[in-house]
Formats: sequence, structure tokens, C-alpha cells
Amino acid sequence: MVRSGEEPRPAGRATDGTGPASLRELFLQGEPVETGVRTSILNSWRRSRSLGLSPDTSDLPYREDFDPGGRIVRAALPVLDRLQAMFAGSQVNISVADANGTVLLRRFGDPAMTRSLPAIQVVPGFVFAEQVAGTNGIGLALAERQLIRVYGAEHFAERSQQSACVALPVRDPLSGRIEGVLCLGYPRGFERPALGVAIRRAAEGIERRLLGQSSARERALLRTYLATGAGTAGPHRGVALDALANEFHPRDQAILREKAAELISGAQSGAAEVTLPDGRRVTLVGRPVTSGSGVQGIAIEAVLSGSPAGEPLAIPHQMDELPGLTAVAVPLSARPALTLPSGHVAASAGPVVTPDGDGGADGGRTDSSAAGASKPATADSAPSASQPATADGTVANAPEPVTADGTVPSGPEPVMADSRRRTAGPATADGARAPSEPAGEHPEAAFPARGLVMLGEPQVGAYALAARRRLELLSEASNRIGTTLDVRRTAEELAETAVPGLADFVTIDLPDAVLRGEASADPLADLRRTVVHGIREGLPFTPPGERIDFGPTTPQLRCLSRGEAVLEPDLKAAAGWLAQDPEHTERLLAHVHSLIAVPLVARGVVLGVAGFYRAGSSFGDDDRSLAQELASRAALSIDNARRYTHERTMVLALQRRLLPHGLPDQDAVEVAHRYLPAESDVGGDWYDVIPLSGARVGLLVGDVVGHGMLSAATMGRLRTAARSFAELDFPPEEVLTHLDNLVGRLDRDDPDGKGAGVIGATCLYAVYDPTVQRCLMARAGHPPPALVHPDGTVTYPDLPAGPPLGLGGLPFDAVEMDLPAGSQLVLYTDGLIEDRNRDVDLVLEQLREALAHPERAPEETCQAVLDTVAPAHPHDDIALLVARVHALDPDRIATWELSADPALVGEVRASAMRWLSDRGLDETGFAAELILSELITNAIRHGAGPIRVRLLYRRTLICEVSDASNTAPHLRRAASTDEGGRGLFLVAQLSQSWGTRYLPEGKVIWAECGLDAA
Repeated sequence: MVRSGEEPRPAGRATDGTGPASLRELFLQGEPVETGVRTSILNSWRRSRSLGLSPDTSDLPYREDFDPGGRIVRAALPVLDRLQAMFAGSQVNISVADANGTVLLRRFGDPAMTRSLPAIQVVPGFVFAEQVAGTNGIGLALAERQLIRVYGAEHFAERSQQSACVALPVRDPLSGRIEGVLCLGYPRGFERPALGVAIRRAAEGIERRLLGQSSARERALLRTYLATGAGTAGPHRGVALDALANEFHPRDQAILREKAAELISGAQSGAAEVTLPDGRRVTLVGRPVTSGSGVQGIAIEAVLSGSPAGEPLAIPHQMDELPGLTAVAVPLSARPALTLPSGHVAASAGPVVTPDGDGGADGGRTDSSAAGASKPATADSAPSASQPATADGTVANAPEPVTADGTVPSGPEPVMADSRRRTAGPATADGARAPSEPAGEHPEAAFPARGLVMLGEPQVGAYALAARRRLELLSEASNRIGTTLDVRRTAEELAETAVPGLADFVTIDLPDAVLRGEASADPLADLRRTVVHGIREGLPFTPPGERIDFGPTTPQLRCLSRGEAVLEPDLKAAAGWLAQDPEHTERLLAHVHSLIAVPLVARGVVLGVAGFYRAGSSFGDDDRSLAQELASRAALSIDNARRYTHERTMVLALQRRLLPHGLPDQDAVEVAHRYLPAESDVGGDWYDVIPLSGARVGLLVGDVVGHGMLSAATMGRLRTAARSFAELDFPPEEVLTHLDNLVGRLDRDDPDGKGAGVIGATCLYAVYDPTVQRCLMARAGHPPPALVHPDGTVTYPDLPAGPPLGLGGLPFDAVEMDLPAGSQLVLYTDGLIEDRNRDVDLVLEQLREALAHPERAPEETCQAVLDTVAPAHPHDDIALLVARVHALDPDRIATWELSADPALVGEVRASAMRWLSDRGLDETGFAAELILSELITNAIRHGAGPIRVRLLYRRTLICEVSDASNTAPHLRRAASTDEGGRGLFLVAQLSQSWGTRYLPEGKVIWAECGLDAA
């Protein structure tokens, strides 16, 4: 296949051992020829070989029963005459084949060609379908269903090696169905750019004539309808047109015509009541119409319920556009009888009205004397019921000649009747006109107000109905496909939309990489069945989750390699599909009949393949176009979901990487945590557990405003900074102040933010001291924590909210409260309680009920909160931290207070050694003794009384010395001539860590040493 704008490849046998001929020979020998041959030709070669065709075969099937006078032949004859004249004297041969590949017409630029060509290239009736003739112009055009070219050695058969051809399918403009193929054959050296233009114009000419044939059939139906049922008694003055336009809003007209198309497509007489949006009810009545030439159709008339009786028959506007239409009226006795439901408004009696709306010559009389029945028939008057009709259904005295091209010459315009005029008569009490005579005096009462809504052949009506439903399906697809950013769910939405509107079964295969959010390097190698959806279950399709391997000639692989949809109208004749897995496909053929394979391609990326299957009727080209459109829309949504999945995966990986990977070892609290990313995007929520000096622990929960990579990166910076500030032993309100300043600097430094405050965050920081069982906490625009008391009572502490981080200039307040041992402190982000569809107060009450179980472990509490309180589809991240607090055993705490007297150092040191010995810490005593001596001595010399000494025995031994001075010591390296300055150096060497913690009044110097220190 050569697409528009593609240069043809050199044709013929190459002299240097390369080119199409050489590649064809390699193919026939079983050698791989993946490159150098056009995809359509290579696929056709493979299909030909899988069918067992031989390139040496010269005989083709011949059909004696082909129709030499069918629609395609009648439409093509004058077009082929023009082509023959265009190529007169050349070696171009012109042929037209039907949709099965049987040649119906042959023409030659040089008539002498008939003496030198074999019979299969001269005599109509030979079949050139690909299944029997191999790769050739006519067969490949039917298989590819579009313009194709075949050059020299690209033909599968040896007999065609010296020729080239260009072929194009010809479609019925109304149905879109392929009616035949137009093919131009010529010697290889006759290649001209004008050939493609000529064949396209010729095909368009044939298609226009096919449309003209349909129009002629419709005109014949309309003339018959008017001749047999449209007239009324009395002189004929024309048919009232556009009555529907006068009576109904355009919206109501569209509703009626849609229902009329459904009735026509049903191909049977009947009635249907339509309720319009304003409450009015209209009955549509359908009755069959057959023209004299045998064209069968359905006429749909509207019965306007509740309207005055006797309205003239009306033809809608589109019928007025038919050229040369002459209205014909006949007496009422000529109307075919209609069987209507009992009590229908059409059964009521009413006056007879003439077509022009007048009640007769005397202004309202409707009896037989005033009906004009005795008036002689003229050219304008209505013919009698006994007048003969011509072959096309028109009345003999009003013939309408038809020209050679199927059109009707222009005739006199019909007289337009005023449809708003009514029968004259005396006015009733309500202002309506009463009939002049009692209805019972007229055995042939007219129908109530009627109007022709639509007239057409059932097949054409079915096409119109199918077109409307295709548009509805595309509209539905716009609303249903792509509602989420999940790759698998988007594929499921495509399948659910296509079944049953387009197909009975849909399979969708996507590469594993696409499901992970990545671009597949080789989408043909890692396809996996993702979706199987249909009108019923139990079919032998490959189940979801399994790998899919398509053979080289399968429609799925062909559509992926070509990048366009492939239609297989009959799978039993699709050799490539059958060759994939004979056993599996044979079982599937018992349930499916036709297939459209469509590639899922978006932005140049191959995302997978969709298979649309039908169990009954075959797919057509319109179905293929619809499947291609659905797949294109779905592919774009799948690619959006894939890109989002890829970005979300990266952001989520970064987020989880920046969150704590494990909890530190400490005895103050028992902690459990959860992080739940938002369903739509990843935000910047975080939590942290920070061991502090003096056996304390810091609990931190924060939330960065926004979602995506920027929020995750900002979260990482804030968490690192918050941990650093906390480890400096700043109180909670000072930690928040430092974070507030940091967020302000980040915002000002953001090149895109321009200082507009685009970065923001909230935070809650709590410090728990197990030695006194008290907690100090502060928050910056963050939800308050929940406190679960040992008795099960749940409260929300009244903690000052504070401004969010980043506003700057506003202070933060801290609150200290008692936390008895066994209490649980629950910290969370706003994603847990805030949701657009839920009331915050109700959610907090749900949280209270979920936490009112103090016997639960923190892990169980976390899970219970997520199961009962967290939204099913969170729109924001959720970070949850549950901490059960413990108290430090008083027996593990020793405290001494002394004045600033150096003589007391030895006493305190001795008491501390005895306390350590009583607890089996003799090995640690040496290091602790030196640390205490240095710290107490420094406090006496450089600090201010009172001095307090404390030992904390937990996982390590903590030595603390506090005094009332705010001056902190500094570690330095003493020179060899210095008499002092080595105390802190010794402390740093003997301890694992040491530092300074400031108090509201004074400071604490602490050192922590291992229990195995010597």
C-alpha cells in the first residue's frame, strides 16, 4: 500500500540481484524479508502462502452467474467510457470488479490489446480475490479496503510479473459498503503520477451515480405514495408542504424524525406514540409503499392527536428539494386502509378537506355535491382511481421523464397550500369552527391532522439509524472514556462503551510497561491480555493477565505494524488469524464471526491493540471507522493515564524515599504509622519520630500544600530541617518559628513563585518526656491531635492553631499537658478528616469512636482508623501517627542537688557510683565517674547555682548536670602548655553523644554513654 504522498518503490526484477524480485524469491524460499518490502505486500504474500497458493498457477475461477447489469455496472459504464477515451492508444486496461473480486467490466486504451492478452485479462467473470489469485490489485484493494498499488514482482503470481496496477474500492455513499473495485493495469514503465488522480476522480464519479440511483428509487417511492394515498376529494391544487415546520419546534421535528427512522429501519408497518417535551403526544404511523418498478419502502405519517380533523397531508421540507416533483392527488377511496388501535383519534369522524385547506367551492360544504367529484379531469386535477399508473408508479396523465443519469428534469413548481387554513363553519363556544354537516352523514371521514414525516427504503433507514447511533456512541465515549487516570480502568471503559453498541466482545492487550506507566521498547513482545468484556462470559478468549503472542499474519500484528485498523469481515476466511493458534481459534469460531483489530496509538507511542468481535453479522467499513475513532480517543486517555502513572510512580517513590524507613530505638513511646497517597496525585504529607536528649521523644506530622514533584521535594527539605531544629533541642514553638522562616525563604527563592506565596505547609510538633509524663506541643495551621486516655475517653486538646508555615511574622504558642502512661497520642494530616463530600464534625466523631479502644495496640489503631474514617477515594494524602506513651520507672532515675561548692563534688560522685553498682552497672561506672566529675566541676566554676545532677538508666546511661547559667561550654583542643580546657574533650571521648539543652532558666549539659563502656 502506498499512502498519500508516498513515492512508489522501483518495480520489476533487479539486475544486480536485489529489489522486489530478489526479495520475493527469498520469501518463497522461506527466508526472512522483513525489510525492503512494503508492509501491505509482505502481509499479502504471507496470507497467500498460508492459503497454500502457488505462484505458478495460471488458472483462476470463473463465474458464469455474475450480474452484467447490476448497480455497479450501470453506474460505472459512462465513467469507463470517459477513462477509455482518456487513455486511448495506451497500454492501459481498465476493469471493474464486484465486492467479491469478480471482474464485471473490461475496457482497453488500445483495443488491439485483446488479441495478445490471456483470457483471464480480457473476459469478464474471472475472480481476482486474494484468496484465489494471491497478491494483485483487485484482491489487495478489497483486503486493504483503500487505494493500493502493486508493481511487477510484488504480484504473488508469475503471470503478472511484467505489469503494474493501481486499484481503489468503490463504496455506496449511503451505506459506506464496498460495492466493487476500479482497477487500472499498465506496463511497469507506464507509471504516471496522474494515474492516482484519475482513478480517484473516476471512483468518485461512480459513487455519485450510485447515489443518483438511490435518489431515483426514493423519487419513485414518493410518486407512488402521493398517487395512492396523499390526495383528498375535490379539485387538486397541490400538496401542503412544511406543515411540520409550522406545527412543531425544530427540536420536536428532530425527535419525530429520529423515531421515524427507527420505524423505517424496522421494515414493517406499525404505529408508535411519541411524547414530546412539552407533553403533546404524536402518533407515527408507518405503512409499506411499493413503486411500479418494484422499489419497496415505508412511509411514516404523523397523526396529531387532539388537532382538528381533516388536515391536508404534508410533506416535510427535505422532500421539497427533490427536483421535478409534481404532486398528485387521488380520491379518498384510493387510500389503503390503516388498522389503528381502538379508540385512536384517527378513528373519529370529521369533515373532508381539500388539499388547499378550503372546505369546498361553497366555503365549507363537505357533501358530495360540493366536493367537485363531477368536475372533468384536467392537467391540474386529480386523476380518478381507475387511471392507469406507469411502470415507475406515477399516474399516466402526469408522467415524469427520467434522464440517462437518473435525475428528473425540472418541472412546474407545485402550488403551495396554506396549511394554517381550516374548514369554514360556525364558531362553537370555545371559538373553534364546527363542521357544516354532521359527521355521521359522511361514511368516508378523513383522518385527523396528518403529515408525511419521512419516506424511505428500510435498508437506507437502517443506515440512517446506524449513523445516528454511531454519533450517540461517540458522544457516550467522550463522557465515559477517561474518567480516571488509571490505565487498566481506562481500557475497561473502552470495552464497556463498545459493547453492545459496536461489538459483542472486546479484548484489549497492553504491554506490561504501559501498565506500569512506562513507554514500551518493544510493544509486540510484552503484550498482556488486560481486558476481556462481552455480552456474556465463558468464551474461550485468553483470560486477563496472561501473555499474548500474535503470529506474523494475524490481524492484530498487522494493525500494529501498519498503525491502522484491520477488518476481517469473515474470520473463517481469515487465513492469518486461523494460522495463529488453530486449536484455540477453531473453538472461538463457534462464538464469533467478524473482527476489527485496532492499534492503540497516541502521540506516536504504541500502547497496545484492541480487538472488536461480533458473533452474528459482519463488520463493515463504517464499523471499522467507528472502532478506529473509539480506539483513538481511548488511546489518548490511556496515554494520559500512562504518563500520569509514570509521574505519580516517580513522585510516590520520591515521597516514600523521603519518609522515615524505620523507627528509632527508644523506650518513651510505642509508635505505629501509615502513609496513604491520594488517589489522584501524591502530595507532601510527612511524619517523623525524633529521639531527643533526656529520654524524650519528638513526634512530628506535616503537610505541604499542593501535589506533585514540587510538593514531595519541598516536603523532603522541610522534614530534614525540622529534624535538625528538633535535634538542637529547641522547644516546639521555636522549631515552628524556624520552619516558618525556612518556608518563607524557599518561597522567595522559587524562580516561578516570584514571592507570591505559592509554597505553604502546616505542621504539628509534640515533645513527650517520660520522666515526668508530660507533653509539650504546638501547631502551625494543622488539625489538632486526638488524645486517647487509658479509660477510653477520647479528647481533642484545645491547642492554639497558629498560622500556617510561610506567612511569617506571627508567633506560635505551645501547650503542656499531662499524658498518663498508657495514653495514646494520635497525630494526622487533614486528608484523613477533610473531604468534599463529608462534614468535618461528623468525621471527627467517627474518629472518636474508632479510637475509643485503649486496649488496641498502635498498629491495630492505625488500621482501624483507615478502615472506618479514611475516605474510600482520598483526594489528599493521609499521614497518620499513633504513639502510646510509657513512663520511665522511678527506680531508673537518680537526682542530686548541690550548691556551688567544689568540696561536694566527691560526695555526689561517690553516691552516683553506689547507685550504679546497685543496678549492676559497675562496668559503666568508670566512664560515668569521669563524666560527672568534669560536668559538675564546669558547672561550679563557670555556671551559677543551684546545680542539679540526674542519672537516667534506660537503653543507655544518661548523665545530666544543670545550672542557672545560660552560658554554654564549647569543645576545643587545648595546647600542650594550657593548664585546662581538656574536660569536654574527655567527655566527648567517653560518651556516645553529648550536648546542651536550654531551659526557661538555665541550661542542661548532658552526655550519653553505652552500658558496656569501661
